[in-house]
Amino acid sequence: MALPLGSEPLTDAAMSDVKTPARHAKPVAEKYLELGLFHSRWLMAPFYVGLVICLGALLVVFANEAWREISKLPDMNAEEAILMALALIDLSLAGNLLLIVIFSGYENFVSKIDTGDDEDRPSWMGTVDFSGLKLKLIASIVAISAIALLKAFMRLADGHDVPDRNLAWLVGIHVVFVVSGVLLALMDWLASKTDKH
Repeated sequence: MALPLGSEPLTDAAMSDVKTPARHAKPVAEKYLELGLFHSRWLMAPFYVGLVICLGALLVVFANEAWREISKLPDMNAEEAILMALALIDLSLAGNLLLIVIFSGYENFVSKIDTGDDEDRPSWMGTVDFSGLKLKLIASIVAISAIALLKAFMRLADGHDVPDRNLAWLVGIHVVFVVSGVLLALMDWLASKTDKH
């Protein structure tokens, strides 16, 4: 930057004398209120601990279901084996959904999880923002609802009686989840486009 004619550059001592605009200190009450609000995020931590307990309960249900189904293995036909696999996949997807909410929610709203140099840290941890979390949640819910619908259709194809009303509800709910997912993705896409302008 060119200096005006006849002026010399400021020395470090002279620069320290230059007045910077004074920042007004916040009132003490405001400071402590904001500090309290910031620390109130820790009230969410018990919610995530509760979800970990739900994950443990889901593991117990998964083990019971697997034991019950595997004990019938010698008498199983192909359709029953597929239904067994779908039931277990359904439970594992619900477990994945819980893990996504626990890790992403805790990291987005409470505190970063310090795993050190652990090579098993999932690559998506710390990168899923609230928008990505919503999309992952709706994608998991759509997959779970699709499996429930597929199980109902397989029972129907296997000769079991599945009421039309139940099938209509399953199809309707699945369509609502799919449309919700598409609309959420569209809203996020539009928001990202408007943020760039």
